[in-house]
Amino acid sequence: MIQLNTNHIQTIKNHAEKTYPNECCGLILGHINSEYKTVVEVITTENVWNTEKGNFTEDQEHSTSSRYAISPQVMLQMQKEARNRNLNIIGIYHSHPDNPAIPSEWDKIYAWPEYSYVILSVRNTEAGELQSWTLDDNHQFQAETIELIKLANLS
Repeated sequence: MIQLNTNHIQTIKNHAEKTYPNECCGLILGHINSEYKTVVEVITTENVWNTEKGNFTEDQEHSTSSRYAISPQVMLQMQKEARNRNLNIIGIYHSHPDNPAIPSEWDKIYAWPEYSYVILSVRNTEAGELQSWTLDDNHQFQAETIELIKLANLS
């Protein structure tokens, strides 16, 4: 299970709608215990697929409308920043423009077992279904329950 609050979800939705018709992507920082993952912060990142795709020689014909990549430098910087704040990178989010929030074969090939993969479907600039996925021991995606944590009313 992954716990997200309404601000986290809104950040992902805003990013996805802004970048449509391209895929957006970002990192999810938080804590992991034996029962669930708690999201502390969602970090928007640039989709650098067009500059990083040289690292994926078997798939040159795709663009940012159907692929995403987070810069290795950004990953390293965020790992250090998270560690300094006693957090971990616990997941990655990305959007699927005009497609369901279901992992693609591409998503599966490049996924890491310890992460949650939050996918948001965006159709005609409108954010839609949000789902989270994790890899099982057979490197197959399994749906992960999203628990919505409501923010305390500060008024």
